[in-house]
Amino acid sequence: MADRSPTMSEDFPTEFDTPQDNPGFLLWTITSRWQRQVRQVLDPLNLTHAQFVLLASLGWLCTREAHITQIRLADHAQMDPMTTSQVLRTLEQKGWVTRLPHPRDTRAKVLQVTPEGHTMIEQSIPLVEAVDRAFFAELGPEAVALFKKLDQRSS
Repeated sequence: MADRSPTMSEDFPTEFDTPQDNPGFLLWTITSRWQRQVRQVLDPLNLTHAQFVLLASLGWLCTREAHITQIRLADHAQMDPMTTSQVLRTLEQKGWVTRLPHPRDTRAKVLQVTPEGHTMIEQSIPLVEAVDRAFFAELGPEAVALFKKLDQRSS
């Protein structure tokens, strides 16, 4: 019997010949590359990707709904409530978001974007959208359809 190294593919517990054949691994590496590019354009603004997502989401929600709560924002951004709370605290410290008393629920706070926060949204969205356009350009309009299909499956 031949001495077989534990690193040989037939001894490795996967159905895939290579990591690049595994859709989960591919999604991970693609997402990492895209996030790295987004981070590069947001770093000069002193804005993390999570801060951007919550700030832009809050800005968008405020144009469509009244009385946006932390839970509503977390649901919209698909971010866990604890992370949302921590990121919102930082956005508030930066002066980009305020928390005001809710008119009907004494336990809740209403989130609002400050004028400085609006300025940050106006600066950051075009930068991130430029990254998105360049990164996903080869996929064309099929990219959005694919992502929507994946998003529906994960709900």
